[in-house]
Amino acid sequence: MEGLLDAFIAFIRAERGLSGKTVDAYAADLTVYFEDLRAIGIQDATRVTQEDVSEHLRRLGQRGLSRRSQARHLAALRGFHRFLIAEKLAEKDPTEDLDTPRSARKLPSFLTLEEVEQLLAAPDERNPAGQRDKAMLELLYATGLRVSELCSLGINDVQLGAGYLVAKGKGSKERVVPVGRTAVEKVQTYLAGPRQFLLGKKESRALFVTPRGGPFSRMGFWKLLKRYALKAGIRKPISPHKLRHSFATHLVERGADLRAVQAMLGHADLSTTQIYTHVNSARLRAVYDQHHPRSEGVTHPAQSRSRKRERTP
Repeated sequence: MEGLLDAFIAFIRAERGLSGKTVDAYAADLTVYFEDLRAIGIQDATRVTQEDVSEHLRRLGQRGLSRRSQARHLAALRGFHRFLIAEKLAEKDPTEDLDTPRSARKLPSFLTLEEVEQLLAAPDERNPAGQRDKAMLELLYATGLRVSELCSLGINDVQLGAGYLVAKGKGSKERVVPVGRTAVEKVQTYLAGPRQFLLGKKESRALFVTPRGGPFSRMGFWKLLKRYALKAGIRKPISPHKLRHSFATHLVERGADLRAVQAMLGHADLSTTQIYTHVNSARLRAVYDQHHPRSEGVTHPAQSRSRKRERTP
């Protein structure tokens, strides 16, 4: 079975462009899988049945593996067995009809529109560093990029005249993301002078640079974001990913097509993007509970005023 594993790992590394961490995770999951197969007397991975895979997943649960980790594990198994079929090494996929283990997903945390406005207003645009920071924050909220994607942007990755950029996401996959007018203007202002001022006589291919001439690091941007959040009076925990969540939540709240949001975020699966519809539903529920006169356990403001008038002599 190790020969099949080696062939599969070579395939996903060369053909699918997965990250090194993902490839290592797949290899580890499949190694555990093969150990369980041998434990129940199976030596040939091409002859595995659906019952065998179910038994393996049951064992994982007994060992305390979370349902979320089981789902990731099953994804590795699906990839492996589909590879065997594609290579004509097996006739049937034993994972085909198995349901992915579901776990309650935590709703993403995000900033309100008011908090976003306060954050974006925090940089001091009277100096080059402030103009760079303003451009970075505006671009991050305008596009929903991951912080790694923002920091790795090159000069040639942004097409400001056309209003879009090319982001390099997970697995080196590229996607085109539209950029709003305000973000375009702030990036243009930064490129018109502040960027070269920060570089001095140095040169760099990176869009956002430090005075040392190198690109911004993820940790460097994280510290910058926390500093501006404090300046803006935002006391809740904040991270670059929270701005990504805010971008998606605000789009969905305003009726954006979920497939379009998926494409902009670079999600491989629509189910990942659907979490933002749950966020919207949760907010609608909160508004309903607060304001509807028949909402159980809640006193509507109008009801409260009415009761006060009734008690007045």
